[in-house]
Amino acid sequence: MTPQRPTMNDVARTAGVSLKTVSRVVNGETTVAPDLVAKVHAAVESLDYRPHLGASMLRRNDRRTRTIGVLLDDVSHPFSAALHRAVEDQARARGIHVLTGSLDQDPVREHALAEALAERQTDGLILAPTGGDLGHLRAYAGMPVVFVDRVPAGIRGDSVVSTNVSGAAGGVRHLIAQGHRRIGYLGGRRLLSTTRERHRGYLRALGRTPGPAVHDLHDPTDAERAAVGLLRGPNPPTALFTTQSMVTIGAVRALRRLGREHSVALVGFDDFPLADLLDPPVTVIAQDPVRMGRTAAAALFERIDGYAGPPREIRIPTTLIPRGSGEL
Repeated sequence: MTPQRPTMNDVARTAGVSLKTVSRVVNGETTVAPDLVAKVHAAVESLDYRPHLGASMLRRNDRRTRTIGVLLDDVSHPFSAALHRAVEDQARARGIHVLTGSLDQDPVREHALAEALAERQTDGLILAPTGGDLGHLRAYAGMPVVFVDRVPAGIRGDSVVSTNVSGAAGGVRHLIAQGHRRIGYLGGRRLLSTTRERHRGYLRALGRTPGPAVHDLHDPTDAERAAVGLLRGPNPPTALFTTQSMVTIGAVRALRRLGREHSVALVGFDDFPLADLLDPPVTVIAQDPVRMGRTAAAALFERIDGYAGPPREIRIPTTLIPRGSGEL
């Protein structure tokens, strides 16, 4: 037979204290005498007692669950992983647990996971939008939401994003400074605000003479195929600008496949593991996912604590890291 889960009454009997005293200790109140706290902790340990979070929430005056949700594109991706860890560290310092999900650029999955978190009454949500309409979030009016990495569509709210336009423009100007004038563009999904902003930066730097461009690339295979097409075409570019790390990886593969990695320059937006160990090492416009995560967490906790000011857009600076490929 499965043993019954120990209750707060069991703890009270074992410790020889009142149920109210156990409740105050378990909920972290600091006004309980130290000797009573020690008795309760000893009873909790001996019984292997675990608080029932749902019942605890009903008893709390603020009705908080001390959990938040974090929904990112792919938590296995280095950028998302670093951002997630920064949020988790900030949450843990406040005694808050993080529930996480990967969206895989799927608006349907985004809707379903956001709804699941709302049903579990999480205190707030950090969301990297997939680019679809987010009007469904209005149904969860009691759950503060902070958008990260991308500006949302169809809804207003705090957002924490990189300086995409100026970062991209700086990367392209870096190529221009090396003497390049025909700079090809390889971009991700235009549905995403980040892609549109980085394309705007590319155009801003080149003015009226943009180079050949391929949009809506989904993965390294798409990007490799597109880069090969540009480099084998008439009047090929002497340099490439790519808008995200998966596209950059595809471009690197194309250059190596054609034996052009030392003759065609490359600057990619967003850093990626081992980029500095390639031949040549890849010049990137690096984002700061750790700072982004910390900032998003701070904004969310402010909202949870009652801040009701207008929506804020917080821009985290990018950094150009010259390594070799962008200096050819």
